[in-house]
Amino acid sequence: MKIRHKVLFFLFLLSIITFLDRVCMNVVSKYVKEDLDLDNQSFGYILGAFSLAYALFELPTGILGDRIGPRKVLTRVVLWWSGFTALTGTAFGFVYLLIVRFLFGMGEAGAYPNASIAIARWFPAVEVGRAQSVIWAAGRIGGALTPLLVIPLVHLVGWRMAFFILGIVGSIWAAVWYYWFRDNPSEHKGTTQKEIDEIESARKNAPISHKIHWKTIIKNPNIWLLMIMCHLFFYASYFFTNWSSTYFQEGRMMTEDQTKNFISLSYFLGAIGCIVGGFASDFLSKKFGLKLGRRIVGVTGLGLSSVCFLWAGMTTDNQIAGYVLALCVFLKDLTLPVAFAVCVDIGKRNAGTVTGAMNFSGQMGGFFITIIFGTIVQQTGNFNYPLFLIAGCLIVASALWFFIDPTKEIVEG
Repeated sequence: MKIRHKVLFFLFLLSIITFLDRVCMNVVSKYVKEDLDLDNQSFGYILGAFSLAYALFELPTGILGDRIGPRKVLTRVVLWWSGFTALTGTAFGFVYLLIVRFLFGMGEAGAYPNASIAIARWFPAVEVGRAQSVIWAAGRIGGALTPLLVIPLVHLVGWRMAFFILGIVGSIWAAVWYYWFRDNPSEHKGTTQKEIDEIESARKNAPISHKIHWKTIIKNPNIWLLMIMCHLFFYASYFFTNWSSTYFQEGRMMTEDQTKNFISLSYFLGAIGCIVGGFASDFLSKKFGLKLGRRIVGVTGLGLSSVCFLWAGMTTDNQIAGYVLALCVFLKDLTLPVAFAVCVDIGKRNAGTVTGAMNFSGQMGGFFITIIFGTIVQQTGNFNYPLFLIAGCLIVASALWFFIDPTKEIVEG
């Protein structure tokens, strides 16, 4: 096995652990709200604290990864978030849990931008899309596994101990990553010269200075389009990350087992969507060029997902709603690896900075929908109104892909 494929395997495990820790609060929401006497609006602020912190620290951590490399940064990121994952289980009230989840989000920020840096340094351009698809598919696998693993674990040891166990798992990954990984292929003793030549010969990130001024990012309209698209896109993503369990159990009156099955199905289909989207984008890029290859997947995935969100909100059949929402995840996640591949396409050696900027905007979308969902539900008692809002966001995000151009690389100044 080539060393870059082993790197991808490590990032695959990282993404699984990321979503195990992130989605865990969603699937145990019933127990946490009961134990701490929280309503949906209050719980929305707790969930939103993670998204806000994640957004605020996403770009700085991406920039840091560009400067000092993903080996050190990812080690710090995973150790930090694993510690606060464990501390989540010690929560005794609203304020304490709010602070812990904010610090948890601060720690996890930068995980995916730094994974993109590792891909940019270890993979030739023609493999970037599929490598991103594997990472994001792993996250969806983590999401699919979460209810299947965590709910039985909660029944066995309680929700507090479940968070502690997840914290230990992340710490083990960080230790092995720091020992084995190296920031550049030439620094790893197992990398052959043949593999180095494969990477360098068609590598998107040319060996130029990786320092770029933040004003260059702000003035770039292509990056603004990516940021707005991702902001609207993540309204859908964070519905599934934070509120799907509450929606199914309180909005659709499903049992815990039914909820568990639909959440797992959603993330399982999301994993397939990530793989299909990444490989389809690379295939279409070879056939029709990078611009059209990336755009076709982005427009199609988000546009069809918008229709499905609208359908789910309008149907009165709970089973149909569950299956249609699962289909939403498959369709929207066709676009996910493509968006991050575009960050590598245009960012080159500044892939972490560009990814951080885009993901910052996306996480702010996650923050807003998390607060908005809890507030709307608490004030109106209607769990479908937020779905109509999400459908509107997705159709606009789909249209933005007509203007995003992955061939326009960042030029300093």
